[in-house]
Order: sequence, then structure tokens, then C-alpha cells
Amino acid sequence: MADGVRVKVCGVTRREDALAVDSAGADYLGVILSAGFSRSVDRSRASEIVAGVRPITVAVLVGEEPKDADAAARAIGAGVIQLHGEETPAMLAELRTRGSWKLWKAVRARTPEDVARTVERYGEVADGILVEGWREGVVGGGGVQVGVDPGAVRSLIPERLDFVLAGGLRPDTLADALAAFRPDVVDVSSGVELEVGRKDHALVAGFVIAARGASAPRGAPVNQSGEVAR
Repeated sequence: MADGVRVKVCGVTRREDALAVDSAGADYLGVILSAGFSRSVDRSRASEIVAGVRPITVAVLVGEEPKDADAAARAIGAGVIQLHGEETPAMLAELRTRGSWKLWKAVRARTPEDVARTVERYGEVADGILVEGWREGVVGGGGVQVGVDPGAVRSLIPERLDFVLAGGLRPDTLADALAAFRPDVVDVSSGVELEVGRKDHALVAGFVIAARGASAPRGAPVNQSGEVAR
């Protein structure tokens, strides 16, 4: 992480919010393209929302077949496909042949073993592992912070993979999360919203500023609590 942590703002549903994410200087902009979720956006509208933005667009998908995931990602010119369902490694391998995008596989972590199993299963076909908090009956982090030991999580994700931290992040809590987990990418949605699907542009800007100011170098030593040693 020599160049600092990267920032993703997810769950964008409105054109004006996409422009605010762009203006704030985020690295990634995520749109949920699978139907049935509170921030889902249909493909035709999603393409209008993200048209011309500078951040890399991320197609967030849950349990789509490769051909449907391909179509969804192409609809927004995605540079990353983020997968939250029961996709198999073979499905990720097929997606890799269909485009030049990166693939991030999500895990809702209750224990370090959840992260370890995800890395073992997908580490050869994914480009990144997204770790988020766990809540019963919720696909995705649902705004829940990761409750697993930060040092254990960091140690389980190989250097070759992006470690994406999601769940319960806000501008005022980001510095502590960065110091503890030392991720490559931080992912925020509800933590910068006025209401579901409507971003607070000041909070979006504040989150990016907090990330740029508080990035911990990836190689920094950590203590037993996962905090960067001072």
C-alpha cells in the first residue's frame, strides 16, 4: 500500500451522487446490479448514472450466472466485478475469460476461518477478497463492522490479492479501521448516506479525505491487537 489506501463508494443509485463520488476523488464507484436489494439499480439506468465518471466502476452482483454477470458488468463498463453470492471458483474462472475486469469475492466474516476458507477456495481465481461484517439473513455487510481480529484477517490475505475492507465504515471511524486492518481498499455505503440510496456529498468528501490522511503503510508492523505499532 505504498501509494495509500484506495477508496470505493458503493450503493450509488443517483446521477448526482455519482458525480459527487467523482468530485471527491474516490477510486471506485459501486453499483448494485442484482435485483431485489434496497440499493439495486437496473442496468439501463445504471449506465446513465455512471456515464463519464472517472472512478473505476464496480458491478456488485449476487449469485448471477457468468453470462448475466458479463452483461451487467458491460452495461456500466465495469473495471471490477464484486461477487457476494454462492459463485463457484469455476464461475469466476469463466468470468475472467469474458473480460479484462478484476474479480473481488466477498466474505461475511464471523471468524478468521471464514476468511481462510474464502482465500483457499478463491485465491487463485480472484484478484481481491472483500471482508465485511456478518448479520443473520443479510447478503452483504448491512452496515455491520467486521468483528474478527484485525491482525488475523490481514495475515490471511496474501499480498497478491487486494484486501477490501467493508462494513460499518464512516469518516469518523476510518482512521482506527485503517490502523487496525491495514486494507488495500476501503468500501463505504451506508456510512456516507442521508438515507438508503441517497448519499451525503459532504460525508463522501469527508470519507475520501479521511482515507487519504490516515492511510497506514501496508508493511507497517502491528501489535497483537492488530494496531500499527508506533
